[in-house]
Amino acid sequence: MDITQKAPVGRPRGFDADEALERAMLVFWEQGYEGASLTDLTSAMGITRTSMYAAFGNKEELFRKALERYTEGPAAYGGWALKEPTAREVAAAFLAGSVRTSTCPGLPAGCLGVQGSLAAGDPGQVARDTLTAWRNEGCSRLRERFQRAVDEGDLPPGTDPELLARYVMTVANGIAVQAASGAGRDALQKVADMALRNWPPA
Repeated sequence: MDITQKAPVGRPRGFDADEALERAMLVFWEQGYEGASLTDLTSAMGITRTSMYAAFGNKEELFRKALERYTEGPAAYGGWALKEPTAREVAAAFLAGSVRTSTCPGLPAGCLGVQGSLAAGDPGQVARDTLTAWRNEGCSRLRERFQRAVDEGDLPPGTDPELLARYVMTVANGIAVQAASGAGRDALQKVADMALRNWPPA
């Protein structure tokens, strides 16, 4: 048996793509799109730039994949909240999820979807557009759920589902910004509770 046989020249060193993507997501979450340099990303991922390009594409594609992972992981509360039986419970679960995710020990504070590219310049335009679409999609899903609640009589006739969805989303985004500024979980949950004290808001 030939024990000197080697792997083909140029073959990238094996690595766990899921783990690498998880680490990239955390870098983007903490530093934003423009703040995350390729060196930061590849160092955290434990791979070379060549391997990163081969596995994930360029930085913009990596960011999109990281955002997908964030949506399916830390931000999965959004999808679960929509399954609650009443519109008020949907809003309560959505805001509570925002509080938990924005203040989770061991993870960056705030929300990747909110802070990821708020300060991005021209080089970050694609990331900014991606996150704008991501936030709008979340708002649309809430609007559709609240429209169903109106149709089913769970919300009063004449309730504006679009306005209600934007209200909930605005509170959730504000919670994320406050968390990134150091506000704690208990204080932010009180904000969420206050937002729901008069449901739906006039």
